[in-house]
Parts: sequence; C-alpha cells; structure tokens
Amino acid sequence: MAQTVIKDMDDRMNKAIANLKRDLSTLRAGRANPAMLDRVMVDYYGSPTPISQLANVSVPEPRMLIIQPWDKTALKEIDRALQQSDLGISPSNDGVVIRMVIPPLTEERRKDLVKLAGKSGEETKVAIRNIRRDANDEIKKLEKAATISEDDSRRHQETVQKTTDKFIAEVDKIVKDKEKDILEV
Repeated sequence: MAQTVIKDMDDRMNKAIANLKRDLSTLRAGRANPAMLDRVMVDYYGSPTPISQLANVSVPEPRMLIIQPWDKTALKEIDRALQQSDLGISPSNDGVVIRMVIPPLTEERRKDLVKLAGKSGEETKVAIRNIRRDANDEIKKLEKAATISEDDSRRHQETVQKTTDKFIAEVDKIVKDKEKDILEV
C-alpha cells in the first residue's frame, strides 16, 4: 500500500519535471526552435489549434523559422496568431510561407528570460513539495489505520524526502542549464 503511494508520488514528480522542460523549451534563447511556437494557438475554423498541427515548421538557419501551412487558407490565421502572440517577433508572410527571423537578444531581454526560467523552476519546486506533503499525509493515514507500523511509516517518509531532494536537485540543474543557454551570446 505504501509502495503505491511512493510510486504515485514518483509519477507525479516526473510529470512536474516534464512540464518544466516543456515550459522552458518555449523560452526563446536567441536560436530558432520550433518548440517556441507550441503555445501559439491559431483560430482554425473556429477552434484553437496548435501551429504544429496546421503547418510544417522548419529551421533552415540558426536564427530563422519557416512555417509552411498544409492548407494555404490557414496562412492568414497563422500570421495573425503569430502577431498577437507574446513572442516579440514579427512574421514575414510572402503568400506561401511565413518566415520568422529571430533577432539577437538584448542583455535586458536575456535577464528577463533568466527570471522567467527561475520563476518556472520555483513553481515546479512548489509543486514537488506539495506532492511530498500529499505522500506524507497518505503514509500517516496508513499508519493511523494500522496498515503499516510506525517504523515502516518513518522509513517510507525518509524515502519520500530522499525522492523529493533528488527531484529538487534535478529542477535546479534544468534551470541552471537553461540560464546558461539563455546567457550564451
């Protein structure tokens, strides 16, 4: 029973890490990356649709994205969605494809992105600590119900803490790598 709680906690913490990685991949680090467009939703026949489902996104040069829609009628809607997004990049539409040239980041913008990465890391740490609290509560309930002994409860809580420390260290490493990537000129 306690093993199920620990396995569930491990799964939830892995999901929190995956969410952090996905969030950080959308931060623009000066190089073109198709994942930058993951959050941009296009109004396609009345339903919000990710660009990756409407077009081929390629990176022909380190600072350029080319978006080639499969349905040419969606080009205008994709262009509008890109202009309304918070990417800070103006798309160039030639009627067939959309080109996005990624400008070099200013020092100020790099610092802002580092702050955003740090904020995402802190939010993930809070989520992991909440998962730890939930797991410890479940273990204490099992102890109160006399399903596990007091010694087993203490041992499982130590396992929960070690797992939490491991995931917190992983968050720190991911955020540090992203900060290094952003600050790289």
